[in-house]
Order: sequence, then structure tokens, then C-alpha cells
Amino acid sequence: MLTWTTYGTWLQGEKKGYVKDGELMRENVTLKEDCKDKLKRQPVRLRGKEKKIVREAILEAAKRFEQNIRAIEVCSNHVPVVCEYVEVPIDVLVAYYKYAGRKALQKCGHEGKVWTRGYDKRFCFDVKSLKNIIDYVERHEQQK
Repeated sequence: MLTWTTYGTWLQGEKKGYVKDGELMRENVTLKEDCKDKLKRQPVRLRGKEKKIVREAILEAAKRFEQNIRAIEVCSNHVPVVCEYVEVPIDVLVAYYKYAGRKALQKCGHEGKVWTRGYDKRFCFDVKSLKNIIDYVERHEQQK
């Protein structure tokens, strides 16, 4: 599973936790406020039409790598994608998916940065783990 966030919406120090170098970190109010002060523009929250645009752009981009997307949900502040393995470095895939989403939004008039730097990755090594992670992503969709 790959996950990345929209600009300025999931700051280090958040109460809900955050991931740094693959490790889940706890709330740090001072760090969060420092990160908030450093934002150069308003946080990006995707709305209904924008979510659909990004979703379609990512699904289309996956065709380039012949990658099967098992589950995807474009949320207002992050994008979780469950995808099958392909012989392409993960950082290349994520960069391309983020690029595709940003370019699609630009065609509709969005200006500026859309995504934060980096991403999180989780691996599934058995059917049970895969089912759990797909269920997690699909629950996001039901919460709309």
C-alpha cells in the first residue's frame, strides 16, 4: 500500500500521529506549530470533483506500468493505493502517480503545490494482510 498526503494537511507533530522514516511518531505540539508556521501557502484539501480527477489520473497512470490497482481512495487530505507488485522502483511509481494527479488538476485550473514530499509504504506478504489493507482503504470510501 502506498499513501501520500496533500500539502499542509498532515504535519509532523499531529495529534493523530505521523510517520517519519517508517516509524509511527506521537503528538508533538511544538513541532506541529513549527511546521504550520513554515507553510508557504494554504493547505490543500481536495473536493468531490478534484478527488475523481485525481483517482482517474492515477488509474490511467498505472496502465503505463501495467500495474493492477486493487483499491484506491482519494480523500480530501491523502491518497491510499493498494497496488500489485511490478518491477519498477516504488519511488518512481509514487512520483509518477503524484505527477499524474497534479497535472490533471492543473488542467482544471488548480495552481501550485498539491502533495507533500515523500510517501508511506506498507507491504502485504499474505492474503490476510492484503484483505485487511484493502478493507482499510474501502472503509475510507464508505466514510464519505
